[in-house]
Amino acid sequence: MRRAATYIVFVLLVVGSGSLMGIMNLPGEWYQSLQKPSFNPPAWIFGPVWTVLYVMIGVAGARIWLKAPRSTPMALWLAQMILNLIWTPAFFGLHSPGFGLIVILPLLVLIFVFIAKAAAVDRPASLLFWPYALWVSFATLLNLSLFVLN
Repeated sequence: MRRAATYIVFVLLVVGSGSLMGIMNLPGEWYQSLQKPSFNPPAWIFGPVWTVLYVMIGVAGARIWLKAPRSTPMALWLAQMILNLIWTPAFFGLHSPGFGLIVILPLLVLIFVFIAKAAAVDRPASLLFWPYALWVSFATLLNLSLFVLN
């Protein structure tokens, strides 16, 4: 029962906090007015992709918490989660691709460091972060492109 509750709490906290940041910092007119690179995906893709990724991030966090709550991978998980939640208000809330870039670069590094460190504690948790790493790599390129173009 404790294991199931841990998974539920982690997933709900991650999906809930990510959704809240999105709702509080909608792209709006400002984002629509930006010059975008040719590879900019359609707006409708972001919600479903982030929802799936947030579930995976929550499951990975729960797995690490259950095996090693006071470990380096858990600290890395928490640090990347904080940066993840800061990015949306930095980029959309403050209308600042530059500040977004300052947040997303260390976020990307933390994601890859988590993958490496978590593998020794719980390989599935590490593997759950690979789609996230790929998406944030793409998002970093997109953020950089928006910074340069605007």
